[in-house]
Amino acid sequence: MSSSTVVQVNSKNVQYSAEEITSQYVYQTTTCAKGADGKVTVTPAEKKLEFKTKSKPTKTGVLLVGWGGNNGSTLTAGILANKHNVSWRTKKGEQKPNYFGSITQAATVRMGMTENYEEINVPLNGVVPMVHPNDMVIGGWDCSSMNLGDAMVRAEVLEIALQDKMYPMMKELKPMATIFDLAFVAENQSDRADNVIPGTKQQAVDEVRKNIRDFKAANALDTVIVLWTANTERFTNLKEGVHDTADNLLKALAAGESEISPSTCFAIASILEGCAYINGAPQNTLVAGAVELAKRHKVFVGGDDFKSGQTKMKSALIEFFVGAGIKPECIASYNHLGNNDGKNLNAPMQFRSKEITKSNVVDDMVASNQILFPEGTPKPDHCIVIKYLPYVGDSKRAMDEYLFSIFMGGEQSVVMHNTCQDSLLATPLIIDLVVLTELMQRVQISENGGEYESMDSVLTILSYLLKAPMVPAGTPVVNALNRQKQAIENLLRAMVGLPAENNLMLECRMPRH
Repeated sequence: MSSSTVVQVNSKNVQYSAEEITSQYVYQTTTCAKGADGKVTVTPAEKKLEFKTKSKPTKTGVLLVGWGGNNGSTLTAGILANKHNVSWRTKKGEQKPNYFGSITQAATVRMGMTENYEEINVPLNGVVPMVHPNDMVIGGWDCSSMNLGDAMVRAEVLEIALQDKMYPMMKELKPMATIFDLAFVAENQSDRADNVIPGTKQQAVDEVRKNIRDFKAANALDTVIVLWTANTERFTNLKEGVHDTADNLLKALAAGESEISPSTCFAIASILEGCAYINGAPQNTLVAGAVELAKRHKVFVGGDDFKSGQTKMKSALIEFFVGAGIKPECIASYNHLGNNDGKNLNAPMQFRSKEITKSNVVDDMVASNQILFPEGTPKPDHCIVIKYLPYVGDSKRAMDEYLFSIFMGGEQSVVMHNTCQDSLLATPLIIDLVVLTELMQRVQISENGGEYESMDSVLTILSYLLKAPMVPAGTPVVNALNRQKQAIENLLRAMVGLPAENNLMLECRMPRH
């Protein structure tokens, strides 16, 4: 079953058929020029676009790198529980499965008002057809050969009563051998690595490509999306002649270059098989050569790093305060967790990868307000700390202190404590990343009657779900959470010929006659 669309647009600008939805859309924007005197000249601009969206979602498979980890086992159990309507007893009574935390499955989007000014909101997946997670086929690789049932137990994420019900469904699921290189992860991960593809990295990439083809054929899939949810790697040391172009990257792989990470190897394999690849960890997987390779093969790539807890709150709070004219001066962020992610991040080089993605999240919001931050003003002090405390397991603690300058030299402090099951926040993001990527593979756009084409290979519409959003070279990075969410909602509206939501609501603000 795909999502059931509940929106039918009554307009000459949209046509529905069994095969596709076609819409005519006028994209209105502005072009700005800033003079030496600081004055800004704004010129309205518009483009006539036509969106063509295939009506039927494809049969979709998801291959997770790190399938046996906390996220992979939790995702698999969650989808199976929803698919089979598995309920379980808790201290508070019977709990039914749900997809809370997923914007495509549990969020709504405003469509407008009735003639009587009743606000109408519909499920986000009710605007255009989207693949349903219950229909996804899940598989993947892991450095540990442990079956998914035992991996779920090891993760200590789901309640025992639910684990007991899901174990029989999951014990026969076993991950494929993976590409593993201890030079890119913490030494403490070696004890899990009993399920590794032997040979050179080129041979490993060839084996992964075969895995993808076999998985697709065995399950009669139309689409396969590969997603990295394995350990954080250290940053790759970029080398000229190795990582800079697609041809150099492929030559370096064939030559046995050591400074090609396992995550980049998976990206190469995925792209060469025509499968979208999403990097859910903070390392610099999608090097310039990998992005060029994706563009060459017209494949989507996205990254980096799931945005689930502390960073999501931070991007919302800083957007709010800067928008309110309140100046952030200092942000101190502390975390401790006890899952394997925390164990791996206990190593300095892996922590540095995470620190970079967490630290950059406020940059565009600070740059947006030259009143608070005139040119030459330093950015807010910003410190990230992550500690590994095994006892707390997947129940991550995040503590933040924000210091602000307010009116007439005053100061404001905001302190927040957040306790959450890390994987229960991250898993719905995986679902959304897959659902939106599959949707975008069915969308083509024509400008001014020209040829239809897909979005840029760097799929920035996924930014809402990622800490360090990748963007096409030369384009701005947007971290502000509301702007990211609005982009998704307004793109869906464009697909059915509706104007962007601007919340002017002039019909309610002007005199009624």
